[in-house]
Amino acid sequence: MSILADLLSGIPLSQLALVWAVVVFAAVMRAFTGFGFALTAVPAFSLIMAPTDAVVLSASLTLAVSLLTLNTYWGRFPLRPMLPMLAAALLGSFAGAALLSAISPRQFQLWIGLAVIAASLALSVYRPGRQPPGSWLGGATGAVSGLLNGAFAIPGPPVIIYAMATEPEPARSRALLMTFFLFAAVMALLSYAAAGFVSARSPLQFLLAFPAMYLGDKLGYHLFHRFGGALYRRVAVSVLFAVGLVMTGRALMLG
Repeated sequence: MSILADLLSGIPLSQLALVWAVVVFAAVMRAFTGFGFALTAVPAFSLIMAPTDAVVLSASLTLAVSLLTLNTYWGRFPLRPMLPMLAAALLGSFAGAALLSAISPRQFQLWIGLAVIAASLALSVYRPGRQPPGSWLGGATGAVSGLLNGAFAIPGPPVIIYAMATEPEPARSRALLMTFFLFAAVMALLSYAAAGFVSARSPLQFLLAFPAMYLGDKLGYHLFHRFGGALYRRVAVSVLFAVGLVMTGRALMLG
């Protein structure tokens, strides 16, 4: 309790409110679209905490809410076709964690911003199709996603493009993404623990942020079932593009 009290005393109320606002918004994005939590939360977290703390918090929140809401997506997309992607992502996650320890906070923010912009532009061009995904495509997607997962806790861009290009049905696309991100969160936390990024602050930061995560998830799930997949693509691409621009601009100004 004394550690928690020390942590709370060291966090301004305005900063805690900002974390909650970011987590609620990002959780709504995730529950509504199947993606977007790390893409939205990690850039904002990196403005108010160390990069290593930001990625650990994002991955731990994603894992917790993914397990709590397992019944809303598990089994709606077959696991077998995802195995090459998951295996490649595991290897990429450890390589990405090693990369994170070698880059500066400015580089961290710049690469996140560029990755988000690239994902947004790709999603504005690609439309859901019925291309049969090959194992090589899944493996390549998983490897790149793993690198981003280990380095920035944002495995989303490659997998989102993969899902948008191969799954025309919003419910299946959402289930594919949520299933992948469940495993990606486990991989990320294992790689962060191996790299020494998980500290005594990590579980306390998680406890402070998780109520906001749970609230946002419930709201996003309600919106998804009420409005279906009609608006999610337009909203997600617009918001993620704006986040990428802000982060890239800030990183360039710091340089």
